[in-house]
Amino acid sequence: MKKLKVSIVGASGYAGGEFLRLALAHPNLEVMQITSERNKGLPVAMVHPNLRSASRLKFSSINDLEEVDLLVFGLPHKHFAQRFDEFSKLAPRMIDLSADFRIKDSQLYKKYYKEEHPRPEILEKFVYGMPELHREELRTATHISGAGCIATASILALYPLLKHAVPAKGDIIIEAKIGSSAAGNKASMSGHHPERMGVIRTYAPTGHRHQAEMIQELPGDFPIHVTATAVERVRGILVTAHSFLPDGYSGNDVVTVYRETYGAEPFIRLINSRRGIHRVPDPKILDGTNFADIGFAVDNDSGRVVVMAAIDNLVKGTAGHTIQALNISMAWPETMGLEFFGLHP
Repeated sequence: MKKLKVSIVGASGYAGGEFLRLALAHPNLEVMQITSERNKGLPVAMVHPNLRSASRLKFSSINDLEEVDLLVFGLPHKHFAQRFDEFSKLAPRMIDLSADFRIKDSQLYKKYYKEEHPRPEILEKFVYGMPELHREELRTATHISGAGCIATASILALYPLLKHAVPAKGDIIIEAKIGSSAAGNKASMSGHHPERMGVIRTYAPTGHRHQAEMIQELPGDFPIHVTATAVERVRGILVTAHSFLPDGYSGNDVVTVYRETYGAEPFIRLINSRRGIHRVPDPKILDGTNFADIGFAVDNDSGRVVVMAAIDNLVKGTAGHTIQALNISMAWPETMGLEFFGLHP
């Protein structure tokens, strides 16, 4: 089979670098160019030492891009949208790993990003790259927008409850514990590595931007409140969501809706163990994988349901789910290039 030729724009940062790692091992992708203005001329291993011997590529300038089958963008917010017409001449397919085309409602975008969208007329061109919710749309997609990492974990955690109308009287509270690579700091965007500089503590008590994606993607109209806290990890997200069940619903009902919704999903694993030390989702065992582990518990006295979801924010939360979405759009096996199961211990 002829390989899809792909170039990665902004390949020195976390998002672009992770897509590069996955693309190099994907049997149907051939990486042609990688760009970084800061690192142009340097071999890939100077920035991504894990890719030593995996590739002889060197970083080039964005101005030297050539025509390919697919362009992937790991640029800072707004950069891709502002140059969309220019890039469109170079490839018929595009994947954006930034937030530029995630939000379809320009007013919702303005509320959370505090500015007008630079290209509202092409928002509908992009399919939101969450296969569990948009698989049918992705089958014909040529332009894919990767979902936000905190949004991915939160939406996957809550979607079955809201889809089946099981939740909640009152508000939904989401607490996200995130690694530094998900914290939106400048070091992660520029390709620097926070583990070499000490822990970067980022705290978003209210108004996190990914809340806009949750409002857009989750069924129903429920008040959602998000708090994000950076913890002493580089990779990983653990979301804990709290809601309340109406009278008459039990823990068995919760188990049923999750099994009905996710039973056939290749990358969602339901954690419902009653024994052992791994009874709740743990991002540590998901490093490098495209899995989302989801667990839940119900307090029968209060009716509170607690849902926990763990992902690797750079794979299932960024590059991995867009590879999964690309596989769907190309009619390839959905798990292709994403088979790694993680490490333990």
